Amino acid sequence: MAEVILLSRIQFAVTVIYHFLFVPLTLGLVVLVALMETRYARTGNELYRRMADYWGKLFTINFALGIVTGITMEFQFGTNWSEYSKFMGDIFGSPLAIEALLAFFLESTFIGVWLFGKERFPKLRALSMWMVAIGTNISALWIITANGFMQNPVGYTIQDGRIKLESFLQVVTNSYTWYMFFHTVLASYIVGAFFVLGVSAYHLLRKQHVEFYKKSFQFGLVMALVATLAVPLVGHFQGIHTAKVQPAKAAAFEAVWESGPNQPFTVFSIPDPANERNLLDWGKIPGVGSLMYTNSFSGYVTGLKDIPADQRPNVPAVFWSFRLMVGLGFLFLGLAWYGLYLWRKGRLLDSRRYLKLLLYSIPLPYVAINLGWVVTEMGRQPWIVYGLMKTSQAVSPIALGDILFSLTGLVVFYTSLIVADVYLLHKYAVRGPVDPPAEGSVKRGGKTPARAAQA
Repeated sequence: MAEVILLSRIQFAVTVIYHFLFVPLTLGLVVLVALMETRYARTGNELYRRMADYWGKLFTINFALGIVTGITMEFQFGTNWSEYSKFMGDIFGSPLAIEALLAFFLESTFIGVWLFGKERFPKLRALSMWMVAIGTNISALWIITANGFMQNPVGYTIQDGRIKLESFLQVVTNSYTWYMFFHTVLASYIVGAFFVLGVSAYHLLRKQHVEFYKKSFQFGLVMALVATLAVPLVGHFQGIHTAKVQPAKAAAFEAVWESGPNQPFTVFSIPDPANERNLLDWGKIPGVGSLMYTNSFSGYVTGLKDIPADQRPNVPAVFWSFRLMVGLGFLFLGLAWYGLYLWRKGRLLDSRRYLKLLLYSIPLPYVAINLGWVVTEMGRQPWIVYGLMKTSQAVSPIALGDILFSLTGLVVFYTSLIVADVYLLHKYAVRGPVDPPAEGSVKRGGKTPARAAQA
């Protein structure tokens, strides 16, 4: 049975990580394309038209391939986690049903209008992309609402061994959900912003379409500046809330073993769970640990030793994932604000090292956001629904060979999708924008003189 649980967890983790290689770029890039469409609608400047077309094509590739990965993820609740589905169906089904009925149809309808209504409905392009942006964010909200209940169950009763929905209002206003939602969406904006910055840097290094990519860079930089400042702020308050509702996860963030007030922050530590201590603690800063958990230098923090050993998460996995995620977050903050400095000094095009660094940084926000999910999901263990159901109780009575077969199939299928996504994004990103039309050959709204005459 232990092998079934382990393989089922690995399969779901693999599925989520593959899916989350598509989602953050979709959430971040769609907002930038909508802003470009809005600028074109207001100014009629063809540069914004070309920008929206170019970045919109990259968004569409990623969006179309990413949808498939989300569908297969939901099937696993029935195949690998049937006991969980029986226990949680009354709560878990509602947000996912709303997500499918509202967000998915909103996204699907308006992406169709944006793609195929370019000439027939040119004035609807900005509205269409904003509807897609709203749809993707609504989709994220309802999925995180379901996950938020698993992190902090509210608004329920238990009848006949199953969870029953008692207050839909409490479920949708779950504070844990809203901290997770804003943290996740803002982190996705960093992914989208650094994708635009990295691709723009590639072309600026080669002096290709300079005005086009300078303006694109400006859009990405503004989003990066806002998101890299907001993410640590939201993350700080999410951490404080986590310390209240999931003290074991919060203690694992910094490998805090002893409870007490005036906790220090340690610059470098190596957790040693077997001996309930840290093998190495270097660079202790008094009170800062308490400040991070309670907003007070003298605040009381619950340590791991006051939590039963069988209710603690994998401390090294949570600790190192959290540290690396935070370190990358500060790297993005530095890169964004240094970019603003170079822009204001008019030295951006001369800073080849900075542009190369941005190009090579494109994968790093993906790494950071997936580390965040490792912290969130592994930090909740051994619970699948915190305090109510353990992961070991949730798995299906399924044969080991069946899981190995489906896991192998998913890895092969998802890897092929990722390869296709990277290939197509690279191909069209490197190709660059379509050259501007000759003067007088195209009118605003995408109609050529001949088509305008026919109309």
